[in-house]
Amino acid sequence: MYHLKQLVGKQIDLEISGGIFLQGILVDLGLDIIVLYNGKDYLYIPHVHIQNVKLSTELNNELQGDKIETPFRDDENEISYRKTLLSAKGRFVQIYIIGDKAIHGYITNILNDYFVFYSPIYKTMLISLNHLKWLIPYRSSLTPYTLGNEALPVKPTNSPMQRSLEEQLKKCEDSLVILDCGDHPMKTGLLKQVQNSMVQLILANGEFVYWKISHIKAVYFP
Repeated sequence: MYHLKQLVGKQIDLEISGGIFLQGILVDLGLDIIVLYNGKDYLYIPHVHIQNVKLSTELNNELQGDKIETPFRDDENEISYRKTLLSAKGRFVQIYIIGDKAIHGYITNILNDYFVFYSPIYKTMLISLNHLKWLIPYRSSLTPYTLGNEALPVKPTNSPMQRSLEEQLKKCEDSLVILDCGDHPMKTGLLKQVQNSMVQLILANGEFVYWKISHIKAVYFP
């Protein structure tokens, strides 16, 4: 997306996978991520989810004239998806993986094709790098739901994490899991087996269902 450099500092409209439309000032971009300022938040959006981009024909006056300085600023190096995740590690953020549904919490570990996320609601989650639509960092002084640190400790898992999502899921065989925040009735069950890039779930009624790992956005353990 090198040609988008000419749009930096301008107001754009873009469509994200899933039929989601966003508008804001294009603040920065790298080889695999852009930063969009919508007048309130900074959205870090991986290129893989961008469907199309165009200059806004109807300008939002609330976006004009703002002093824009990104939270994860590095004047010497080009931003990237992985460096953004590393900068966000341990900081309160919103992530979007399914539609425009926000999940709030902290990145605790970053692996080859997934990262580990701690949410006050969902607890430890495994998030596919390929399915993060965008990330929004909060101000460093904020905590989820205004909870104090004593009530909201960041709890990275004590056991070592495998480098790939498939290998990590193999370690979780025979555990109850919920895939993709339970957005589908056949994504909650017993993780029976992981093999050949597929997971086998046993549903509550005893029925077996198979899901491709490449289509799994998030995993958590109730």
